[in-house]
Amino acid sequence: MSKKVIIRPEAEIELDQTYQWYQSQRKGLGDDFLLCVEGGLARLSRQPELYCKIHKDIRRILTDRFPFGIFFIESEQHISVLAVLHACRNPSVWGNRAY
Repeated sequence: MSKKVIIRPEAEIELDQTYQWYQSQRKGLGDDFLLCVEGGLARLSRQPELYCKIHKDIRRILTDRFPFGIFFIESEQHISVLAVLHACRNPSVWGNRAY
């Protein structure tokens, strides 16, 4: 059974900024990025426990094709996406969003 995925406002902003950047590089590339993120969200909603905890209760799934991590916390009711960040970004960006 899939859990509901809630994307926090900060993660929505990151998604939008990344989409815009990829679109500016090549038309349609931003759409490809969003499709990869959607695929990752679908996978984690079905089996969030497959993905390793990287800090306390925060887990990460890597996207296909693009070097981005989706950082999330699982609760009994839903999954909360804290951040969608490039793999080279400093983890302190999402660290204070967990609680």
